[in-house]
Amino acid sequence: MEANTIQQVNPGKTPRLSGKKRVKQPWMLHFMVLPAAVMVFIFSYIPMGGILMAFQDYKPKLGLLGSPWVGLKHFEYMWENDYFLQITWNTLFFAGTKIIMNLIIPFFFALLLNEVRKMALKRTIQTLVYLPHFLSWVTLSGILIDMLAQTGLINQFISSVFGIKPIFFLGDGSWFRFTIIFSDVWKEFGFNMIIFLAALSGISPSLYEAAEVDGAGRWKQTVYITIPALIPIAIVVATLALGNVLNANFDQVFNLYSPLIYQQGDIIDTFVYREGLLSGQFSFATAVNLFKSAISLILIVISYRLAYRFAGYRIF
Repeated sequence: MEANTIQQVNPGKTPRLSGKKRVKQPWMLHFMVLPAAVMVFIFSYIPMGGILMAFQDYKPKLGLLGSPWVGLKHFEYMWENDYFLQITWNTLFFAGTKIIMNLIIPFFFALLLNEVRKMALKRTIQTLVYLPHFLSWVTLSGILIDMLAQTGLINQFISSVFGIKPIFFLGDGSWFRFTIIFSDVWKEFGFNMIIFLAALSGISPSLYEAAEVDGAGRWKQTVYITIPALIPIAIVVATLALGNVLNANFDQVFNLYSPLIYQQGDIIDTFVYREGLLSGQFSFATAVNLFKSAISLILIVISYRLAYRFAGYRIF
């Protein structure tokens, strides 16, 4: 063969770059992400050294290196503490109920909104329902406290219309749980609905046209086309939410609860806050939070595995 013979390149394959070229080529992108990586390292990874306090009898004057080592003492006390089991149950109840409700309600509301034919009305409704998502819980809690007080707007309406006594929404344990769940769903379901609306926009119109030619009405089109198309994304949302089953929204509970309903409304995060920052039990609070973080990590790994297996979804 001649020396200047042109090497044939397979048009179906992209030429592979060497490792040095792959790193050198997007160096500007690496440089742009460097400040964010440094911030994450400083504020997320370096503080992880504080988990040593969970195995120490930490004293601020002795520091992290001078405090005596006690091993699993705080973890043993954690499991022997009946109140810890209560707050774990509260956390699971709040988080689990929120996950279920924030999956079911956005799912069906997206189906209903999809049937609205006037785009102006559809966009107006969509904007109104996801607008509460952008309110902070500090602001929203102040509004709820005023409205749900025994002399608030809600109780005045109930008393005048139904003639019943005012309800202590934020002071009665059972009503507090209902208030926490209902307010969270009201705040977040509109934003979560966007995921399902995005999935609906990806359904081919030809499927509906073919179904209409075959004589299928809107109900049958919804049952046999729309809902099956949403099932995969619903599985992804549900499995990914599994990693948050121990996160019951600290901001919401902290701004709404009071000592009156600690037994029914206290969660792991608020308990850690009171024990660690208010009572000065740094080691015990760290042990409780480390336990929560470990379980959450396991659940996140499981949720990604389930999402990949049942819906073909993967990040890495």
